[in-house]
Amino acid sequence: MRMELGLAQFWAQGDVVTHSVATLLVLLSVLSWYVIASKAYAVWQAKRCHARALASFWGAPSLPAAIEAIRLEDRTGIFTSMAVAGANAAGLHHQHSDRGIGAGVSVSEFVTRSLRSQIVEAQASIESGLTFLASVGSTAPFIGLFGTVWGIYHALVGLSGATQVVLDKVAGPVGEALIMTAGGLFVAIPAVLAYNAFTRGNRLTLARLDGFAHDLHAYLTTGLRGRPGDKLVDLGAVRAGRSA
Repeated sequence: MRMELGLAQFWAQGDVVTHSVATLLVLLSVLSWYVIASKAYAVWQAKRCHARALASFWGAPSLPAAIEAIRLEDRTGIFTSMAVAGANAAGLHHQHSDRGIGAGVSVSEFVTRSLRSQIVEAQASIESGLTFLASVGSTAPFIGLFGTVWGIYHALVGLSGATQVVLDKVAGPVGEALIMTAGGLFVAIPAVLAYNAFTRGNRLTLARLDGFAHDLHAYLTTGLRGRPGDKLVDLGAVRAGRSA
C-alpha cells in the first residue's frame, strides 16, 4: 500500500463524524482491555486462594481461629465476609433470641437470611464489569458499521457529477469504511470472548461459595462441621473428649 493510502491519510481526509467514531472505538477498546486484565487477575487469584482458604477454615480448632485463618488465605474477601456475616448473625441471635430482632425467629432462619444477603453482595462484586463487556461486545460492531456506512457515503459523494470513476476519489473513503468495520470487530471480539470466559469462572466461584454457605449454616446452627466429602464432626463431643 502506498504511503498516501496509509492510516494517516485516512485520518486526515476524515471529518468530525469519522474522527468521533474512531475515537469512541479506541476508548471502548482501552476500557474493555482494562476490565479484561483486572477480571483475569481476579479469577486467577480466586482459583489460587479459595481452596486453601476453605481448607484453613475447616482445619481450625475454633470459630474465631477459623475466621482468622480464612482471612489470611482469602485474598478476594468473599469467603471471609461470608464467614464473618454468618458468625455475627449466630451471635446476634443468641444474644437477642428472647427479644428484639431475634424474637420468634429460629437461628437457622436468621443465619440463612444473613448468608443469602452475603451471597447476593458477593455475586454483585464478582460480576462487576461484565455488563460493560457485554455492552461493548454487542454495540462495537454496529458503531464500526456506522463508520462504514459513513465512509461509503463519502465515496458516493466523491463520485457525484463525475463522468468517469476515478480510483483516487473512492479509494480513501472505501478504505476508511473497511477500517471502521475492522475496528468494530477488533473491539467486540475480545470483549465477547472475555465475557463468556469470566461468566464461567464466576459461576464456579459462586457454586463454591454456595457450598461453603450450606456447610457454614450447618455448623452455626447444629455445631457440626467438616469439609465437603469429609464426615461431619461433632465439636461438642470432641471438646468433651479433650477435656476428659
